[in-house]
Amino acid sequence: MVNLAEIEALALKLPESDRAKLAAGMLDSLPGVLVEEDEGLAEAVRRSEEMDRDPSACLTHEEFLKAVGRGE
Repeated sequence: MVNLAEIEALALKLPESDRAKLAAGMLDSLPGVLVEEDEGLAEAVRRSEEMDRDPSACLTHEEFLKAVGRGE
């Protein structure tokens, strides 16, 4: 029987794209474990829907950095 350490060693030898596919498949095989005590996920969904309805409400990364005083 192959153990976890051997599987991990083999997986790390795969090309990056194959490792990404493997990781995504492994994560998809797990049950959801998100706990939303602070309703953060609901807020993210609400904001995403808002941006879908009105793309002009979105900021670029550069606009965001400027707004928080970190841009040029």
